[in-house]
Amino acid sequence: MTMGTYVQRTFQVRPEDLGRTWERKWYLIDAKGKTLGRLAAKIAKILQGKHKPIYTPHVGVGDYVVVINAAQIRVTGKKLEQKKYYRYSGYPGGINVRTLKELLEKDPERPLREAVRRMLPKNIQGRRMLRRLKIYPGPEHPHQAQKPVPLELE
Repeated sequence: MTMGTYVQRTFQVRPEDLGRTWERKWYLIDAKGKTLGRLAAKIAKILQGKHKPIYTPHVGVGDYVVVINAAQIRVTGKKLEQKKYYRYSGYPGGINVRTLKELLEKDPERPLREAVRRMLPKNIQGRRMLRRLKIYPGPEHPHQAQKPVPLELE
């Protein structure tokens, strides 16, 4: 190296650094009238921790997300009738197909959970991130003790 050459070192957070200086935040998101895919993308970003300056891909630095009013989510176009969700039992003839409209009536949290799950990494880290997502069909949730910060998404 010559005199005056400066080497920039990239900061990477280590799991052992997190215990002392950092804690996870809780965010509250109202899904009423929000578009499914756009909302899922923003939730996935928060769960991964990409909104933080200490983001490191191999360390779980993401936060908790509580979503309320998931039953009142919106989709564009004809997706209510045309978008299909598949489930397979593993047995011959065991395929189960439901439209988005049927799924919202039967299990209103599942479409949002599936959309977010598919946007997260497909590994152990992604499964851990998904556990930090709490979805409720109505306006009530049992996480008042964590004091979730309301997050307004455009």
